[in-house]
Amino acid sequence: MKQVVAASLLALVASVAASAAHAATPEELAKSKNCMACHAVATKLVGPAYKDVAAKYKGQKDAEDKLVQKVMKGGAGVWGPVPMPPNAVSDAEAHTLVKWILAQK
Repeated sequence: MKQVVAASLLALVASVAASAAHAATPEELAKSKNCMACHAVATKLVGPAYKDVAAKYKGQKDAEDKLVQKVMKGGAGVWGPVPMPPNAVSDAEAHTLVKWILAQK
């Protein structure tokens, strides 16, 4: 019986590890969260291009935390009159997205 439980536990751990290895890239995450409906990497759509966001916040030590809050709570006025609504993302997802955005050139 202990061997069956141990084998089941091992299979579960292997399954979780395999899922983690196939985690979405930040760009895939942005697509799945509908960020790309209003943003693109290199061109302005409804919202600013991610490369423009990266350039604006380059060198700001608090940029990641500031932008994570904007992603999660929404914001307005920085890039024009169109507000960005809050996004249904976890804190970890928001950090992943913002790090990716700030890395754009």
